[in-house]
Amino acid sequence: MPFTKRRKPLFFSQEEMDRLRNLRRSRQGEQRRVMRATLLLDSVAGLNDQAVATKNGVNRNTVVRCITKCLQFGLDAALNDLQRPGKPRQLTDDALAWIVQLACQKPKDLGYAQELWTYRLLTQHVRRHGPGAGYPALQKLSRSKLHHLLTEAELRPHKVRYYVEKRDPDFEAKMADVLHVYKEVEIVNDGLLSGRLKEPSLVTISYDEKPDIQAIANTTADLPAVPGKHPSVTRDYEYVRHGTVSLLAGINLHTGQVTEVVSDTHKSKDFVEYLQKLDAAYPETAVIRLVLDNSSAHVSKETRRYLATRPQRFIFVFTPTHGSWLNLIEVLFSKLTRSLLRGIRVASKAELIDRLHQYFRELNEEPVVFRWKYKMDEVHMSSY
Repeated sequence: MPFTKRRKPLFFSQEEMDRLRNLRRSRQGEQRRVMRATLLLDSVAGLNDQAVATKNGVNRNTVVRCITKCLQFGLDAALNDLQRPGKPRQLTDDALAWIVQLACQKPKDLGYAQELWTYRLLTQHVRRHGPGAGYPALQKLSRSKLHHLLTEAELRPHKVRYYVEKRDPDFEAKMADVLHVYKEVEIVNDGLLSGRLKEPSLVTISYDEKPDIQAIANTTADLPAVPGKHPSVTRDYEYVRHGTVSLLAGINLHTGQVTEVVSDTHKSKDFVEYLQKLDAAYPETAVIRLVLDNSSAHVSKETRRYLATRPQRFIFVFTPTHGSWLNLIEVLFSKLTRSLLRGIRVASKAELIDRLHQYFRELNEEPVVFRWKYKMDEVHMSSY
C-alpha cells in the first residue's frame, strides 16, 4: 500500500480568493498564470492532485509544484515564475563604466578619422583596447551587446542633437519684451471678441523673411496616381532650376491676415517696399508694431531714411539674437513649407511667385489668429 504524503492544506483570504477567481475568468491574462490560478482553486475546492491534473489536462507534478510553491513562498510566487540563477555575469561595473566613458568621447580625439562613433567602430575599439585597460572580458564583446549597454545608459554616440547657444547678452530682456507684446495682443483680442473694442489703434504684425525658395521645374510631366499600379504621384528624378525668390511676410496677430511681398532678394529696398505696403493697408491713425529679427536690412540707412518720412508710424520690437523661435510668423512659414512648398514644381519663377500670392489669398479668405502659449512667470524679469 503506497504511503500518502502529508501536506499542509491551502488556505486563502477572501481577497486572495477573489483575485484567483478574477484571474481564472480573465481572457486577456497570461495563460500560465490563468492555469495556475485554476489549479489552486480546484485544489482548495477539495480535489486531490491527480483529479486536479486530469481536469485541467496537465501532469500531476505540475499541480504538486504549483501548490508547493504557494505553501512555501506565497500566492504571488505560485502564480509567477521564480527568478532563476542564469549565466554568471561577465562584465563588471568598472568595465561598463569604461565603455560609457569611452562612448562619451569623440573618435577623432582617440586617433580616428571619424567625427562620431559607429557601433562597428566602437565595438572594434573596445575589443582592441579593453583587455589592455584591465577588462579581458571585453575582447569578445558583441555589437548587439554594446548596443544594449548604450541603450540602457541612454547614450546615442552615433547621433548629433543641435541647439542654439544664447549669445545675446540681453536675451532675457528682449524675450520679455516680445512676450509682453503677445500678452498685450491677447488682451486686445479678448476685447475685440467681447465687443469692448471696435478697432485697435496699435496693430501688431509678426514679420520675417523666407529667402531662397527654389523655382524647380520637371524635365517631364508627373505621372498621376493609378489605383493598383502607382499608389502615388510618380516623378522623374531629374529637374531644372529656374532660380530662387525671397518671401517677406507678416501676419496680423489680431485678425490673422497675411501681408506678403515676393522678390528676387530680401535687401533693404525689399523691406522698405514691404513697409510701404503695410503703410497703405492700414488707416493713417493706426500705429504699426512689428515683431522682427535683427537682420541688417531692418536697421540699415535706407530703412531708417524711410522711417524718418513716416514718424511715429512704425514700432519695431526685436527678437533676441538666435531667438527666431519667439516670432509667431515662424509657425506660418512652417505650415507653408509643409503644404505649398513640399514637392512643388513650377514651369518658371513667375509661376512660383503667382502660386505664393495665391496661397496667401486663400489663407486670407479664412484667416486664423495665431496665439502664443508661454508661461510668463518662467521669464526672468530682472530688467523690469
